[in-house]
Amino acid sequence: MPELSNNEAGRGFTHVYTATYEDLQTIGNGGQLTIATIPAGGAVEMVGVYESVAFAGTTSLVIDVGTSTGDPDEFIDALDVDAMSAPVFNTGDAFTGNQSQPVGGTNTAASVILEVTDAAIASATAGEIVIGLRIVDLGQFA
Repeated sequence: MPELSNNEAGRGFTHVYTATYEDLQTIGNGGQLTIATIPAGGAVEMVGVYESVAFAGTTSLVIDVGTSTGDPDEFIDALDVDAMSAPVFNTGDAFTGNQSQPVGGTNTAASVILEVTDAAIASATAGEIVIGLRIVDLGQFA
């Protein structure tokens, strides 16, 4: 996931990853993909998911976003994309009710991972999600 330019980042996100149904088919059921990196001295302020194109051909698409390869759910946890009626933000295990401070702070760089769970993902014929992150980087001032 590329870092956004200053003009783009002014809209509230520093990193954006867009995944079509074909991208998710490539990742596969139970598969994971690194979509961003939290730099050393950094943290995540916000993660949001928007279903920009409705999924067709599957009704069981669930995604997680986080840093733990075994269960990456720190930022977005078990999001049922098919049931979304509006964008979803900060539902992961590391975010707790109305949290305003960054989470996932790290002294070493850490991967942000997208995990796909959908036994029928190969049957999808349409769909797209947009995942936005706001990553802060105090390490840049060290």
